[in-house]
Amino acid sequence: MKDITHKVSLTSGELANLWTQYMNDSLSICILTHSINNLQDEDIRSLLEFALSIANPHLVKIEDFLTQAGFPIPKGFTLEEDVNLNAPSLFSDTFMLVYMHIMTLHGMTGYAGAVGTSVRADQISYFIRCNKEAMELYERTVHLMLEKGIYSRTPYINSPNQVDFVNSQSYLTGWFGKKRSLNAMEISGLSFNMQKTAVKVVLEIGFGQVCRSKELQKYFNKGKEICLKHFETFRSFLLKDNLSSPNLWISEVTNSTVAPFSDKLMLFHIETLISAAIGFYSAGLSVSQRRDLALEYTGLITEIGLYAEDGAELLIKNGWMERPPMAGYIGDHK
Repeated sequence: MKDITHKVSLTSGELANLWTQYMNDSLSICILTHSINNLQDEDIRSLLEFALSIANPHLVKIEDFLTQAGFPIPKGFTLEEDVNLNAPSLFSDTFMLVYMHIMTLHGMTGYAGAVGTSVRADQISYFIRCNKEAMELYERTVHLMLEKGIYSRTPYINSPNQVDFVNSQSYLTGWFGKKRSLNAMEISGLSFNMQKTAVKVVLEIGFGQVCRSKELQKYFNKGKEICLKHFETFRSFLLKDNLSSPNLWISEVTNSTVAPFSDKLMLFHIETLISAAIGFYSAGLSVSQRRDLALEYTGLITEIGLYAEDGAELLIKNGWMERPPMAGYIGDHK
């Protein structure tokens, strides 16, 4: 491949990738640093230390990319302003391992998207490397979860006797009459969305327990109720086909009432998870060929979209929403 020697500006897609990763990794560093300080399980501590060793250099590299391109460095989150290292654990060691599993899934999805929206050779190379790191972290996380006996596998299904083809439009139905069984893609989508929802509900319970703002507490409690409702909706589809469901980890919240993180960090974290959930719900919808399941996904996406809007309004109201790079315009539209 011939090297491009002239200076090429970062595209909007590349800027979006770098800005988003900086925000997310600066948040991750805060979460990981506090957790490492409090973990009792040495295996889980070692895994989180490995994750931290990946995240820290990312910030340095992104700062270099943005500085060379003439863009300001995001504020993001810092240990000085957004973490209370003296606060006790808010979540159990077991939950932190489950949390790492879901966050690593999000990381791999984000890095793959970043590679696909990058053009400059250094950007493609950088995000390919980030994806390789995320895949290694994912592999280590899953192995450790299996060792600890806490990994929730997607349900097993019986092997068909032969290859088959759909010969009736009843395959698509689901509102009236006898419903066909869920197919493997639909089961996988339900199961993975339940796993992600289970982590988010635990975070909302914990954050609602320690946040300083009563308004945020109300918001987190509302999110908890939405998550529990969605989890049960997904679970009901699996139960009708006698399929197992992932665990809920509600008991893994400690009784601490001391906030380990700033309200700003906790609210931003929930907002990013809602954005990810909309994407994952949409992926589940895209492979759902039963109309009742597709309709359910559509309603749930609308519900969490409205919840995300409420969170964005809280970020703006409190002066916590950092503006991403914009197209040649500074200042709010009047």
